[in-house]
Amino acid sequence: MKTNAVRLLDKLGIRHELRDYEVDPDDLDARTVASKIGLPAEQVFKTLVARGDSNGVCFAVVPADAQLDEKALARLTGDRKVELVPLKEVQPLTGYIRGGVTALAAKRNFPVYLDETAELFDVISVSAGVRGTQILLAPKDYLAAVEGVVGEIGRKV
Repeated sequence: MKTNAVRLLDKLGIRHELRDYEVDPDDLDARTVASKIGLPAEQVFKTLVARGDSNGVCFAVVPADAQLDEKALARLTGDRKVELVPLKEVQPLTGYIRGGVTALAAKRNFPVYLDETAELFDVISVSAGVRGTQILLAPKDYLAAVEGVVGEIGRKV
């Protein structure tokens, strides 16, 4: 399936692999996705949408088996406080539904903060912008792709 995220990677000439999996609408947990695509949870990254009290919305990209450290993210963004955006706001902000959120080709270009553990892997997995498909690509290529659409990149959560 050609999603906007996949089209962006194709346009940028970034090598990637798509991996499809069966979706259970009652279990959209990123750890479940990891097991379905045959990767360890620490190699599959979920994209969370957060909002800071001063600098607004951003993407936090963290391993499937990790919780977002909101205090650490606030330090990176220059906010006093950061909270996850309510689920009802995710699609209007990003263009993506829960279980399909990605920073690649999102509706709006928000800053992206990628967990530093991504650099431990030759390949990471992120959502393709739709439930049921993951994109596997090199972390440096992911950073290059989001750098093309987001002004602030390379910071770590």
